[in-house]
Amino acid sequence: MLYTVRTNGILVTQCTPRGGLISGTSSIMALDGWNWEDAVYKADDGVHINWPRKYVVKGGFHEEGSTDPEDQYNKTKQRIIDFLAEAEAYCTERHADEANLKFEAMRGVFHGKQRLFFHAQFAPEINDIIDLSRKLKIKFPVLVGGYDAYMVAERLKENDFSVIVSRLHSLPEFQEDLVFAPYELPYKLQEVGVLFCLDNSGEMEAMNTRNLPFIAGTAHSYGLSEEEAIASITLNTAKILGIDDHLGSLEKGKDATLFVSDGDALDMKSNKVSLAMIKGRFIVLDNHQMALSRKYHRKYHLAD
Repeated sequence: MLYTVRTNGILVTQCTPRGGLISGTSSIMALDGWNWEDAVYKADDGVHINWPRKYVVKGGFHEEGSTDPEDQYNKTKQRIIDFLAEAEAYCTERHADEANLKFEAMRGVFHGKQRLFFHAQFAPEINDIIDLSRKLKIKFPVLVGGYDAYMVAERLKENDFSVIVSRLHSLPEFQEDLVFAPYELPYKLQEVGVLFCLDNSGEMEAMNTRNLPFIAGTAHSYGLSEEEAIASITLNTAKILGIDDHLGSLEKGKDATLFVSDGDALDMKSNKVSLAMIKGRFIVLDNHQMALSRKYHRKYHLAD
């Protein structure tokens, strides 16, 4: 899958843990290198928290369900709050005894060197996250997901949140939402001035990440300018992840990590990556699908 996504211009990724309430730390890697030390752009860039749902929708796929409070929400939320409070206390004191590795992993967050990524979709949870981040004075809070982010965009901006918008090519979550509601989210955040970028995390992401440029193309079709759409998968992403001194734009002093397309990179019908570089090195743009295409073109004497 690595070679498949590279041939569509995906050159850098954030490797992110999953599962549990507090998944762990992510690292930012280039998709080329002799080993992980060669490929890493930023190790342990941030800690990821999977925020619980405040409400659950009951009912089957083909029937209208009810939205009810989640009984365990307050209890689960308190577990996260308690952990962060204990970690903050630990990180502000000197410890001569044995180190607590879980709390040690949070040190960069409280010292302003790492991001704290909150994975959540809906306004009630997002408001609770903002309140908690404000109380703990988190320097670099990031919301991941953010289906309802436009509803609380002003609060997000006031509290220095950036947003990683996930799975733009998704169906609406609620019956009353317009079919194209997810496509308009980037434009709504852009209008308020919230720093955001796009990702494609979720099911089958290893192969579907190749569609990231086309997700940006959808955002362009639903309100963003072409420059804003390109920034949503380049410079904005670099800013949110804290690597914009190396990546995200073509500037003197930055790494030559870039690709060239013979067509519109945001258009699935014309995008054709013809050249790509990672850290100034040309990379091979070939994959298994291309090899199969050449094989059967030769066998059946087909024109290119």
